[in-house]
Amino acid sequence: MNAKASIIAQKLLNLYRQEHVIVGGWAAVNQVFVAEASADVIAALRDLPTGRMLVRHIENLRNGTTAMDSIERDLLPYGGAMSDSIVATQLPPDQFRELESAILAFTPDEAGLNTLAANPVIQSYGDEWPTAVRAALAGRPEMQSRWAIVMQTYQAYKLWNTANDVMKNPISDRTRAQLQSDMPEYETYLPMFGDAGSELLAKLRTFVSSIKPATNQATESAAASSSVDVL
Repeated sequence: MNAKASIIAQKLLNLYRQEHVIVGGWAAVNQVFVAEASADVIAALRDLPTGRMLVRHIENLRNGTTAMDSIERDLLPYGGAMSDSIVATQLPPDQFRELESAILAFTPDEAGLNTLAANPVIQSYGDEWPTAVRAALAGRPEMQSRWAIVMQTYQAYKLWNTANDVMKNPISDRTRAQLQSDMPEYETYLPMFGDAGSELLAKLRTFVSSIKPATNQATESAAASSSVDVL
């Protein structure tokens, strides 16, 4: 299997699974799918969990069955659970102004994230606030651009914390496999933390390469013992 194609395939699959927190939604990620899904990438996708669903979606985009800003209902990741969880309701004017002020005042660091998360409007959405706020900002491209910075910071710290936890604590085979699949994201976000992030990324790469044989063995064992297709 072409190593580069495998990396691109995993990147596309990550975008597919995380569309609900990406500014621009399907209109943004679909352009990436169509541009980067070469024949080798399509072949690599077919070997990944839920990859065949993404292949069907890309085929639909290319033959015009699906518009470039949408996806067929039966091809939604997670069975559509993430898309159904948030309805783009319009906030009352005073709450929207409060939300807007909080986003405009945001600083791209941990303190900024904590301050934003403590905002009453943000808290009213519970754990789904990243998706909910994006929905609330529909039709406001300038604010969606600001929100993209928030989400980049949020994802960076989320991966930073996860990477540090991985290096400190024993993890399951399933977590190891997920870590491997998410490496393109770690490679994108950890360098944002400067030398400390680059050092952590180097340790993570070493860790991933050292567990690869065990992960493959666990995957093959699981495939042999189960015919269930896990999303």
